[in-house]
Amino acid sequence: IKMSLQGPPRLLELAGQSLVRNEALIIPTLEEIPTELFPPLFMEAFTGRCNEILKAMVQAWPFPHLPLGALMKTPRLEILTAVLDGLDMLLAQKIRPGRWILQVLDLRNVDENFWIGGSEAMAHARLRNAMNKRKTAKSCPRMGRQQPLKVFIDLCLEKRPLDEFLIYLLLWVKQRKDVVHLCCTKLSIFETRIQKIRTVLRMVDLDCIQKVKVNCSWKLSMLARFAPYLGEMSHLQKLFLLQIYVSNREKKDRFIAQFTTQFRKLDHLQRLHMNSVCFLDGHLDQVLRCLKTPLETLSITNCLLSESDLRNLSQCPSIGQLKNLVLSGITLTNFSPEPLQLLLQKVAATLQILNLNECGITDAQLAVILPALSRCAQLTTLSFCGNRISKASLENLLRHTLRLSGLSMELYDIPLESYNTHGAICWGKLARFRAELRQVLKDLQRPKRILFSTVFCRGCAAAFYDLDPGQCCCS
Repeated sequence: IKMSLQGPPRLLELAGQSLVRNEALIIPTLEEIPTELFPPLFMEAFTGRCNEILKAMVQAWPFPHLPLGALMKTPRLEILTAVLDGLDMLLAQKIRPGRWILQVLDLRNVDENFWIGGSEAMAHARLRNAMNKRKTAKSCPRMGRQQPLKVFIDLCLEKRPLDEFLIYLLLWVKQRKDVVHLCCTKLSIFETRIQKIRTVLRMVDLDCIQKVKVNCSWKLSMLARFAPYLGEMSHLQKLFLLQIYVSNREKKDRFIAQFTTQFRKLDHLQRLHMNSVCFLDGHLDQVLRCLKTPLETLSITNCLLSESDLRNLSQCPSIGQLKNLVLSGITLTNFSPEPLQLLLQKVAATLQILNLNECGITDAQLAVILPALSRCAQLTTLSFCGNRISKASLENLLRHTLRLSGLSMELYDIPLESYNTHGAICWGKLARFRAELRQVLKDLQRPKRILFSTVFCRGCAAAFYDLDPGQCCCS
């Protein structure tokens, strides 16, 4: 049985190797080759750098979707040139060949399973491609337009000259814009030069972009210069801003206004992530009030906020349907607990994930917010590490979370009483606390996973222990 399972893929592999060695034989007969042979044969030609065969195979490709990016982990200009030359020969024909059903060239690293060998995988290749076609149609807002060919790519702009692969592709698409649509749904920017960014963005349809990640230590003025392009991304769903700082000479209010007013054009924004964004202090309301639609995810991490910012956040209309709220690294120690309490009350009906790590929340503050927290009936994950609270407060917190039937993952610091005066863990006290809590959960028959973090451990940077006796369970 084992031999029979391994036999067909091996035979197909040998057949493919034999065919690609004879270019003159295979190219004229591509129309007669069975559909299931195309993926392994294409892989053989790709591995062997048989560019003329690749060019011909693209013209006879029997699926609507060619996931080339999953095969080409590293951009290879000669492969791209061969594939695009094949597409040119197709596009040049006034009458479509009967077998031409290729509609999407995907240069993203997706759909790797398509290239997995084996007779079963290839037997279902057509079905998978049909499914991928439907997924692709949903992922691109412009799929309904008339271009017969769509090219998908993820753009990553880094602090180096544009590579030949991207330049060649962009110019090829630009020269064929009437028959080819270039769709970029994901844009990552690690570049600080606005001119380079502008050059690329002018060559793509900005209304196709659905995810933007900026991570390159921009000044606020740079963000303001990028803002007009952001405003054209009418289908943007996810925005990540990391490392945005403000120089002393910048006109802060004007630049913030130039950036935030673009939010009024983003009708589909669902997830907003801001990490180490220095202009939020005293301006969070200015950022969020421009949002037109309710957010599903709001993540503000390692930022300086004022108490009024937190109060304004609790009153913001766009956060009333939040599913994920992350306020990690926001120091709240000296704040009144009321704004956080009001915030939790507002999102109680929808909130599923709450992250309050490293906020410095005190016992007194926790006591105030617990009633609101216990009403978050949809909560599945609660992360509360980095808030050094007492054993009594932690037990009180756990009693409140026990009422949340959907809460399956909880992360806390071990209580302060588990350390001695020198900051070392008292393992005996920690073991007793874990045993007591384990018995409570057993009596209530609650299938929860509760992890407790300690000071850093040598092997994994942050040590976590569950309720069962044993070593660190960071893995």
